[in-house]
Amino acid sequence: MKILLSKPGLDGHDVGVKVLAHAIKNAGFEVAYTGLRKSMEEIVEMAKKIEADVIGLSILSGTHLILCERMKEIMNENGLDIPWLAGGNIPHGDVDALLEFGATAAFPTGTTIEEVVDYLNKLDSK
Repeated sequence: MKILLSKPGLDGHDVGVKVLAHAIKNAGFEVAYTGLRKSMEEIVEMAKKIEADVIGLSILSGTHLILCERMKEIMNENGLDIPWLAGGNIPHGDVDALLEFGATAAFPTGTTIEEVVDYLNKLDSK
């Protein structure tokens, strides 16, 4: 399974997503990383280009609701129907809203790397 990890918006903190990418690779997944400060359009375009099976958004800026709502719009506009996940500095109370925007899963503050890898393994076995 090929996973595209990304840092949308103006968030410039990428240590966590790089640690996650390393753990996901060690778990046997193929991982691509968009780099910092990507628009949703750029993320979806890259996902299409590399034929990603899953998109993971790492958001620490506090703009997760706005960004994920936009993600849903761009995914729909591009006819891209693959799972996408959001994680980072996300309050537990916002998880349901992110799922309503179309995220397959949302990983709030305090989620461990092992929990994300376990989720991806379950997703891959479907």
